[in-house]
Amino acid sequence: MIDEKFLATQVISIHTWSDTLFSFTVTRPDSFRFTAGQFARIGILVDGELIVRAYSVVSSPYDEYLEFFSIVVPDGAFTSRLQHLQLGDTLYIEKVPYGFLTLARYQQPAPQDLWLLATGTGVAPFISMLQDFKTWEDYQHIILVYSVRTAQELAYQDKIAEIKALFADEPAKLTFIPIVTREVVQGALNQRLPQLIASGELERVAELKFDVTRSHVMLCGNPQMVEDTKESLKAIGLTMNRRGEGNIAVENYW
Repeated sequence: MIDEKFLATQVISIHTWSDTLFSFTVTRPDSFRFTAGQFARIGILVDGELIVRAYSVVSSPYDEYLEFFSIVVPDGAFTSRLQHLQLGDTLYIEKVPYGFLTLARYQQPAPQDLWLLATGTGVAPFISMLQDFKTWEDYQHIILVYSVRTAQELAYQDKIAEIKALFADEPAKLTFIPIVTREVVQGALNQRLPQLIASGELERVAELKFDVTRSHVMLCGNPQMVEDTKESLKAIGLTMNRRGEGNIAVENYW
């Protein structure tokens, strides 16, 4: 029996990015509302038991469907089954979204420059934020930095270009900076985020400085990246966001 906290949804599309990465969309229950940056708890029925995991929402708060981005964990109780989804399969989503990696958490400094720093599937909440009109209304500069190991893992490039074109007439400017750490790829940086911050290379490529009076910086992805990058940002004077004040907000998405 399915817990009454969960609603049934149907799989409507599946996309394979690499051997270890895939995304999928499901029907959106009419009652499910979320803020860009939040995550949903998704369940899959296995031998009569509902196994549940948390996934940040990729899609816009205005979309009629829900999209999620997943890594494949070999022999994992959840993703090893999730990766074999078929169109029309049933998944379950908890009625209430979760998470505080949202732009509403920032009170001071006032919104001017938004840095979105992600590794792997941690880019998911940032794709959602970039599809929210309010993000473009509130900020002057938006920098999306997306770090992966190999070029094949650099997902959502077409979507990012589509978003940039869609909001081309807005005052805000979007700069996309890809990073590929284990291959040399034309147009992409090649070092880890902490090194790029410490050397000033990330600011040089972005043509924008981290500034304690202007910068909102969000980190999402591999916990080690989040920790190391957070320390690099603190070393150049930025502060953790607490009770609405400060620059840095983090989420370990793993």
